Amino acid sequence: MTVHPVARPGTRVLADRPAGRPRYAFSWSRLLLAALCGLILLFLIAPVIIVIPMSFSAAKYLSFPPPGFSLQWYQNFFNRSDWTSAMIQSIRVAFTVMILATILGIMASLALVRGNFPGKDFINVVIVSPLIVPTIIVAIAVYGVYARLHLVQTFVGLVLAHTVLALPYVIVNVTATLRGFDIRLEQAAQSLGASPLQTFRFVTLPTIAPGIFAGAVFAFIASFDELIVALFIAGAQGRTLPMRMFEGLRLEIDPTIAAVSSMLITFSVLVLLSAEVVRRRGRREL
Repeated sequence: MTVHPVARPGTRVLADRPAGRPRYAFSWSRLLLAALCGLILLFLIAPVIIVIPMSFSAAKYLSFPPPGFSLQWYQNFFNRSDWTSAMIQSIRVAFTVMILATILGIMASLALVRGNFPGKDFINVVIVSPLIVPTIIVAIAVYGVYARLHLVQTFVGLVLAHTVLALPYVIVNVTATLRGFDIRLEQAAQSLGASPLQTFRFVTLPTIAPGIFAGAVFAFIASFDELIVALFIAGAQGRTLPMRMFEGLRLEIDPTIAAVSSMLITFSVLVLLSAEVVRRRGRREL
């Protein structure tokens, strides 16, 4: 008579595996899939990889591979007022857009997730539509409206136009966090005497903070890197960094553009990594 061991409570019973069989068997299909994904990733990031060494080139023109190493193009960027003023303008616009889009995005997400009113799905589609509609169409429509309101070539007009494009990123991130939020925490706080404002400040807001931070980061990057709408709305005095880079590609061929691109790539990667770290930390706390 064969006696089978009895599993203890809380332990996981594993199925028997044939002796000598590896836990993860080698598969040519997995290897082929990994190689294909690697080639696609290399194809996508190859232009980014090429731009970085070109920014340290000692040549007077854009060339790859660079004939020598030099930091002159980074120095040229910081010594020229047209480049630095465009960067400062982009930071001003992006920071203002981030604050405005985050506040509006939080309120819109709360209404779309917690509210129950007619046309909610249609309003959600309209708010998120800038992610789907081509940017050139949005730029033409915004220009037609802003020209009548005398908002063209103004700082306010550029901020409002960029907010329209950045708002969906905040709504998507905050809405996803709110849908995973346990509403019983709010009910428990209110049952203990907390007002709705106190409940939102001390219970809801800290819980959805990772989603808010991620949405704010995406809003900042979306505004900072935007070009098409800025070409229609911003004037010569409100020229942003992407606009200055676009002019540089048309009128100049020195590697200063490569230096600016390398700094933007590094900045975007660091910001996105920080947003991912905050998001994962928030998920573990939940």
